[in-house]
Amino acid sequence: MAETVRMPQLGESVTEGTIGQWLKKVGDTVEKYESLLEVLTDKVNAEVPSPVAGTVSKILVEEGTTVAIGTPICEIAVEGEETPTATAEAAPVSAVAASDSGTAAAEPGTQPAALDNAHRGRYSPAVRRLAQETGINPAAVQGTGAGGRVTRNDILSAAEHSQKQTEMVTVTSEVSPPPTAPQATSVPPVAISGAAAVVEDADTLVPVTNVRKVIAERMVRSKQTVPHAWLMVEADVTGLVALRERLKDEFKTREGVSLTYMPFMLRAVVEALRAVPVINAQWNGDSIVMKKRINIGMAAATDRGLIVPVIKDADQKNIVGLAKASQDLVQRARTGRLTMDDLTGGTFTVDNTGAVGTVLTYPIINAPEVAIVTMESIVKRPVVVGDMIAIRSMVNICLSFDHRVVDGAEAGQFVGAVKKHLESLTPQTSIY
Repeated sequence: MAETVRMPQLGESVTEGTIGQWLKKVGDTVEKYESLLEVLTDKVNAEVPSPVAGTVSKILVEEGTTVAIGTPICEIAVEGEETPTATAEAAPVSAVAASDSGTAAAEPGTQPAALDNAHRGRYSPAVRRLAQETGINPAAVQGTGAGGRVTRNDILSAAEHSQKQTEMVTVTSEVSPPPTAPQATSVPPVAISGAAAVVEDADTLVPVTNVRKVIAERMVRSKQTVPHAWLMVEADVTGLVALRERLKDEFKTREGVSLTYMPFMLRAVVEALRAVPVINAQWNGDSIVMKKRINIGMAAATDRGLIVPVIKDADQKNIVGLAKASQDLVQRARTGRLTMDDLTGGTFTVDNTGAVGTVLTYPIINAPEVAIVTMESIVKRPVVVGDMIAIRSMVNICLSFDHRVVDGAEAGQFVGAVKKHLESLTPQTSIY
C-alpha cells in the first residue's frame, strides 16, 4: 500500500502551508528521513523529510499552492509496489484566479462538491482574523484551498474587489447631486494593490521566489494589521568597545567563536525584558499573552532571504552562552541546516542592522510579537561629557512597537533599560 504524505504541522498556531519546492519528482526514490519537499508558512520555511523509504508515485499538490495542515500532498510507494507513471499522476490541487464577482470559482474536477461543502464554515484562526479586519464574510467567499477551504489569499482577493467596488461607487457619487443630509459610513480596511511596474526593453525581469513571496506577505500583513510606533535612544558604549577589544583574541582561542557585539546586545535586551515584561508579549485579538519564557529571535540575512532563528531561554545564558548560541544559529541558517524547533517559539526579535553600516532603521514587527529592536553601527563622534567635549563610541538603539499593547512610556522604559545596561559595561566587566 502506498504511504500518503500529508501537510505537516510546522509550528504553533500554523494552520496551512505553501509548497515551496518539490525536492523529489514522480519516479524518484527517496530514503526515510531524506528531504522530500520544502514547505513555506507564515512562521517557518523548512524542508520536510520523507516518513518512509520508497518511490514517489503521485504528487497531489503542485508548487506554490497553499493547503491546510493534514491535507494529502503526495504518495510514496514502498519497496516492491508498482509505481504509476508520471502521466497517470493525479491532477494536483492548484489555486485558481478570482472571478469578476470577487470570489474564486472552483476548478472543475479538482475536488468533489460534497467535500467542498464539508469545508465551508471551517476557517483557520488566521483567516478569521483577516476576515474580521477587512470586513469580509468568509462564508461568501469561494475557497481555493484543499477541498474548497478559504485561505488568506481568498480573503485578500475578496477585499481588493470590495475596495474596487467602493471606488466605483465613490466616482458615481461625485457626478451625482449630493444628498441633502449626508450620513457618515464606516468603510472597513482592505488590502490595497501596489502600482504596476513600468518594464522597458533594457530591463530584466527576475521571477519572485516562493520564499520571497512568503516574506513579502508577512511584511505586508504586519504593516496592514499592526499599528507600528517607533522611538530611538543613543548609548555611549565606549566601555563596551574597550572590553571587547581586550577580550576578543583570548575569547576566540578559548571558546572557538568570535566575540561580537551581538551577545552584549542580547544580554541587555534580556535585562530590559525582565524590567518591562509587557514588551515580551504577543497580541491575541481579544487578549494579550504575557510570555513567561524569553526566547529571542535574531534576524539573519541569507542567500534565500531573511530568516529569524530563535535562542530559547536566552535569559538563562551568560555572554559566552549567547555568543555560542547566536553564531551557531546564524551559521546553520546560512547553510540551510536549521530545524523547525530553531524557527519557532520566539517572543521578541533583535536585528543587528549595524552590521551593514546603518545608523538609523525602522524595523517591521515580527507579529504576533509586539516589538523589535535594532542595534545600529557603533561610530566615534564628539559628545559632551560633563562640561567637556570628548570622542566617544556611540550607538543608536531603535525600537518598533505595537501601540495596541505597548504605550510610549513602556517603550521608553525598555530602550532606557537597554541603554543603561550597555553603558554600565567597562573594560573590567566579567563575561563569565
